[in-house]
Amino acid sequence: MSSAETDLLRTAVLDADGLVRALASGRRKGQPVPVVEGREVRRVEIRVVDLRAGRHLQVVSYDATQAHTANHPLGEAAERAVDALLAQPFANWHVDTTTATHQVRVTKKGTPLVHTSARSEAVEVSREHDRAKDRLLAEDDPVLVALGISDAQGRVKPTRQAKYRQVEEFLRLLDASLDEAMAQGRVRTPTAEDPLRVVDLGCGNAYLTFAAHAHLSRRLPVRMTGVDVKQQSADHNSQVAAGLGIDADFVVGSIADARLERAPDVVLALHACDTATDDALHRALDWEASLVLAAPCCHHDIAAQLRTVDVPEPYAMITRHGILRERFADTLTDALRASLLRRGGYRVDVVEFVESAHTPRNTLLRAVRTGAPGADAAHEYDALLQTWGVRPRLGELLER
Repeated sequence: MSSAETDLLRTAVLDADGLVRALASGRRKGQPVPVVEGREVRRVEIRVVDLRAGRHLQVVSYDATQAHTANHPLGEAAERAVDALLAQPFANWHVDTTTATHQVRVTKKGTPLVHTSARSEAVEVSREHDRAKDRLLAEDDPVLVALGISDAQGRVKPTRQAKYRQVEEFLRLLDASLDEAMAQGRVRTPTAEDPLRVVDLGCGNAYLTFAAHAHLSRRLPVRMTGVDVKQQSADHNSQVAAGLGIDADFVVGSIADARLERAPDVVLALHACDTATDDALHRALDWEASLVLAAPCCHHDIAAQLRTVDVPEPYAMITRHGILRERFADTLTDALRASLLRRGGYRVDVVEFVESAHTPRNTLLRAVRTGAPGADAAHEYDALLQTWGVRPRLGELLER
């Protein structure tokens, strides 16, 4: 970046009274992975927090597995931290202030593109660092009470702690993924006239639908749609939405057959059982959704096929024992799905979204549409099929 872009970002990030949040992500073409405090990182989030020792600039850097937090006192220490970040080859910067949003994206040719938009209304920002305040949805949020996760006093019920944790972690991934995709220009910037369109496929009781709306609507115009095969679910969810004053749509139908008025920008599918996840990914590919977050569940289809195929040597031990066959089927199924998404023009990450102590179904496929098929995606998919002799449901859907 030139000195003009660097100065713009530096001024906005170091404005302790005006900064809401800054996000740096991606790496420039031909450049090494950005390094923060000796660790290769994928993205960095910056905000201002009030600690007992005074106001600090908080830098949270994310590597492949976890987040690392560093707090820098305002003044020279914060300036050094920001200068070090600006010196790294991040491809995208997205800085929200109380009065404007600044976006800087470095193209493949190394050209910085700058876009600044003023806010229609100034926003207030909390600088509190209390851990309870760090939740994306507070325990007493009306959505959690309406969904029965929290009680009437605004406390998460003991029997619903796992669900609360699951929703919270999913929202964190959605939040970070959406910010990064928007900063990279992969997801359009929504407007009040054309809000961000998010569909939750196989929504059930719509935990994700309502939680995502509650969180995202605080900063973006958003329109939520839930799809479920049961009319009872749609009736219940519509009643909850009316009670919360949320304008959301609930469509009755299977994931494969449900019809929407407009294609969504974001597709969510949490724990759609077995091949229902393939149906959800197929719809996302058909819609050319900009962002897809899918947490698969119950990989029975490939596991059943592995009982009958001729297993290549020397891998017979992997499928000889039931527990190993089931676990390998999980891995093979999601590897095939990731390959097909890459072949369809998506950049794909396979990540853990909730620790295994909270749920055994903790893998999430995160796909961002680039429009360019992965260079080796078709080859790796064909090689997996040839090696294992299986017929993945998503592959069959895409061939129709």
